[in-house]
Amino acid sequence: MKKFLAGGAMAIALSVSSIAAYAAEPIEGTWLRPSTSTLLKYSKRGGQFCGTVLTGEHKGKSIGCMSGSGADYEGKVIALDEGKTYSGKAKINGNTMKLSGCVLGGMICKGENWKRQ
Repeated sequence: MKKFLAGGAMAIALSVSSIAAYAAEPIEGTWLRPSTSTLLKYSKRGGQFCGTVLTGEHKGKSIGCMSGSGADYEGKVIALDEGKTYSGKAKINGNTMKLSGCVLGGMICKGENWKRQ
């Protein structure tokens, strides 16, 4: 009986660790850009996380893709209202994402905090 219980506990532990391995990255999900009241969604595409506008005048358009994991991501940010693409970075802290577009190799960045929905 003890071997059975120990084996069952091991199977449960392996199942839980497998589920954790497939958990979504923190950047994935729907975000609110407060300056425009626009909803955007970051989803995994291949080895990157790509953003798509869900609401507003740019609905359906891409805002660029990021690579990374945990709290830190880097990639491209498309400013649809400007028609420009910037080097970008995102930092996740709980349900807040600071998304920034940068120039001059990341020396000058402008961004804002988005809230997870």
